[in-house]
Amino acid sequence: MTPADPLAPGEYAPEVTYLNTASHGLLPARGRAVLETVQAGWSSGRSTPGNYDHLVPELRASFARLLTGATADDIAIGGNVAGLIGRVAAALPAGAEVLVAAGDFASVPNPFRFRGDLAVRAVPLEKLAVEVRAETALIAVSLTQSADGRTVDPAELRAAAHANGARLLVDATQAAGWLPLRFADADFWVCATFKWLLGARSVSLLGVQPEALDGAVPLGAGWYAGADRWGDMYGSGPLAATAHRLDDTPDWLGVTASVAGLGLVHELGVAAIGAHDRTLAAAFRSGLAELGLDAVPGDSPIVTVPGGGAHADALAAGGVVVSARGGGLRVSFHLYNTGADVARALAVLREAGR
Repeated sequence: MTPADPLAPGEYAPEVTYLNTASHGLLPARGRAVLETVQAGWSSGRSTPGNYDHLVPELRASFARLLTGATADDIAIGGNVAGLIGRVAAALPAGAEVLVAAGDFASVPNPFRFRGDLAVRAVPLEKLAVEVRAETALIAVSLTQSADGRTVDPAELRAAAHANGARLLVDATQAAGWLPLRFADADFWVCATFKWLLGARSVSLLGVQPEALDGAVPLGAGWYAGADRWGDMYGSGPLAATAHRLDDTPDWLGVTASVAGLGLVHELGVAAIGAHDRTLAAAFRSGLAELGLDAVPGDSPIVTVPGGGAHADALAAGGVVVSARGGGLRVSFHLYNTGADVARALAVLREAGR
């Protein structure tokens, strides 16, 4: 059965059929409210976004709750995924092999590719576990592929990595919020908050196993990476002893939105969100098959029709927001979507195909 209602009706009133969370999630009402409050204080001079630094520990703890087994001390904050991955890339010795998935989102392999002195080897996603070898220092992969929603088993990859003396870095940007995550299943977990976590474009997070902390370098460490960041802003004290040593100075405006988004995810529950999103995606896949369109098989909220990118224009003209990636049509479902959205998208495609 296709869900008839959104999971959080009081938080959303979209004016279009929005099926593009894989590109950017929608801001909930609570996020908009807190941003308006912060901006009003900022423009009036009564406060600045920095007055909301007290929400950073809350954000770390909230992400750690999604990453079962992690603590707030294991979570670093940064501006984007590639920048946080760069801290891991910088720690690898020259010539080290990094194993990546062919066709993965560029922010995952690029920090390793463009360091210039690493051996980056791309293999098909489904062969990552069997392609690990003694020379491999790190596997780096998106848990759920941005292009088509295919999802790997991180526990299997970490076992393969550790059996060969390597470490595993997982980008959970397209999975966190609808798929349960376990901290123990990877050495490094990186995630942007602006997609399924309903947060801000300027906030990303990095979870680091304590025993893997030496596998990341505090690139560009500023005052915010210090052990006593507020008390030693002009001094020469040590960096934080935890993963916080990898911090960037956060965008506090974005932090307030991301705290609100993650709060909604926790209230609804990842299991409920995942079931809702997957049910909608399954209904859409079935409808596509009836129209003679073949989607990439899978069980994620991301549905892709290879070679179907041209359909994105027809959907846009019909008020359905999707994306075209790699020549394919990409449609993605989240907690604000309903069965009516599935029906609307299929109806537009049906009409366009006549």
